[in-house]
Amino acid sequence: MKILASYNIKGGVGKTSAAVNLSYCAALSGARVLVWDLDPQAATTFYFRVKPKVRGGGRKLLLGKHGLERQIKGTDYPTLDLLPADFSYRRFDLVLDAGKKPRRRLQRLLKPLAKDYDYIFLDCAPGISLVSEAVFGTVDALLVPIIPTTLSLRTYEQLLDFFARKKIDDVPVMPFFSIVDWRKTLHRDLVLRMRADPTGMLQTVIPSATEVERMGLHRAPVCDYAAKSRAGLAYVELWQEIRGRLENHAL
Repeated sequence: MKILASYNIKGGVGKTSAAVNLSYCAALSGARVLVWDLDPQAATTFYFRVKPKVRGGGRKLLLGKHGLERQIKGTDYPTLDLLPADFSYRRFDLVLDAGKKPRRRLQRLLKPLAKDYDYIFLDCAPGISLVSEAVFGTVDALLVPIIPTTLSLRTYEQLLDFFARKKIDDVPVMPFFSIVDWRKTLHRDLVLRMRADPTGMLQTVIPSATEVERMGLHRAPVCDYAAKSRAGLAYVELWQEIRGRLENHAL
């Protein structure tokens, strides 16, 4: 079982659309997939047509009083399940802070699911918190969407600085460009420059596209209702690249 997180300190960078579409691509290839929507805004839960509600609330879930298996919901896709968001997730930091070894809590919760799933995707809320630090201590790879702008790249550098200060060196970070508008000179220049920089930047680019914006109307992955669109094909290519990186890292 591989655990992947769609994460960025900054919001509005395509984090949720990446989690939804990449998990769908993984399931489409035959893998058994679970998505855990850790963001109390519940966008991923909405896209998969599931009610954002966890029985007993997030606190009992995080403390292990209610097993994760009991909260998992099916989606419209046979091998893709969802652990929905709940508004109480906004207090996860407080629950983690009050417990023992908070940075390993998610890892302990997810470990029993290894027999049921090939991939688990975590859609994370933006920012750095105890929850995100727990995610860093759990995942096999951190997927970081970046808009090709100066501020977005600066935020990515802040993440790398945080990892260096905390001496976190065992988490593969896989950044990729998202919401790219090739008509903009700044976008083109930054994408080309970062592609040539040997920092682990994924080569696949997710374009700025109307099809992605329509996810809220269709409540489905782009790769489902617009599979042949530029964005749909880009997510498929991105998943193939990520899967290849994971396989090479395991060697």
